[in-house]
Amino acid sequence: MIDGVIVTPLRKICDERGMILHMLRSDAPHFEKFGEIYFATAYPGVIKGWHSHTEQVQNYCVIQGMIKLVMYDDRSESPTYKELNEIFMGENNYCLVRIPTGVINGWKCIGDKTALLANCSTQANKDGEMLRYPPFGDKVPYKWDIVMK
Repeated sequence: MIDGVIVTPLRKICDERGMILHMLRSDAPHFEKFGEIYFATAYPGVIKGWHSHTEQVQNYCVIQGMIKLVMYDDRSESPTYKELNEIFMGENNYCLVRIPTGVINGWKCIGDKTALLANCSTQANKDGEMLRYPPFGDKVPYKWDIVMK
């Protein structure tokens, strides 16, 4: 796993009324601080990425659908510099993924329904703090195609 990335399994509490989906608590060992929460959706097959942050840490959780989250360590001082990680997360793998500052990430909605991602970042978004890269450019050595095994 890329240095500083933490994957935490999350709980779903289900009964005949519906369910509670836990995400992040202030007393969790991986909680740093609260900056902002936002939600993002993507339709099946849509790719959101690439981007990284210069100051904030992101905490991703997918509460509906499934995504393929791809991370690339672009931090030259990191012991995992230039490593790639894929995590399939959402309804079938309900977890929280902590993405450190400087790690480039993007995600693709997989499956047949819209994905709903929640992000609890350590600071509110501000102009110039997020760096964007084209999803099919050469910044990240990754192909978004399905790999048949």
